[in-house]
Amino acid sequence: MHVIVWSDDNRGAALAGRAAALHPAGVAASVGAVVREQLPAVLVTVAGLHEPSDGLPDELLEYADVLVWWGHEAHEQVAEATVDRVERRVRGGLGLVALHSAHYSKVFRRLMRASCDLQWREDTGDQELIWAVDPEHPIAAGVESPIRLGQHEVYAEPFRIPQPQALVFISSFTGGEVFRSGCCFYRDLGRIFYFSPGHETNPVYEHPQIRRVLGNAVAWVAGTS
Repeated sequence: MHVIVWSDDNRGAALAGRAAALHPAGVAASVGAVVREQLPAVLVTVAGLHEPSDGLPDELLEYADVLVWWGHEAHEQVAEATVDRVERRVRGGLGLVALHSAHYSKVFRRLMRASCDLQWREDTGDQELIWAVDPEHPIAAGVESPIRLGQHEVYAEPFRIPQPQALVFISSFTGGEVFRSGCCFYRDLGRIFYFSPGHETNPVYEHPQIRRVLGNAVAWVAGTS
């Protein structure tokens, strides 16, 4: 299996302070390390927006089985031609794992045919619990419920997406908000999983249960679980 892990953070150059300390080589490198740990047999390529063809040329996408997409503040910098390439490959069978702010990416919005707007707030000290509401789904295999994520950016309903084909996780926050944090979709031959945890200033990808979810998610969108 070949997995591309992509981000728009310029391999850490755009990160500062706490985020840079958590992701010294960029978020894609951090997530790529998780995928390698969880699925040792896979080939992982780390890519980013700063590279030619936005890091996703046809020759790379052509031989990939899964694309993991983490985006933050550079969504509009992704070229429409790149979005076209990715959509075409996802509809043709490329698995897509969309992380955290990737709900606002051009790719995710194109595939959802929706605004993907949500409510959010940050730096409030809110604690997040992630509940497996479909514990029999392969992405929830071996995962504790709830996952006690700790302090995290709040994402809250209404989340303006189409009805998921499967809802695996729901998050609750100490401020009272709830959010559909783990959603599965099918687009033609492609499988998509959206997973909201992953704010760059919180040690989300160090959490052992989050790491397990990511490994399960990659396997599921690839069609191997």
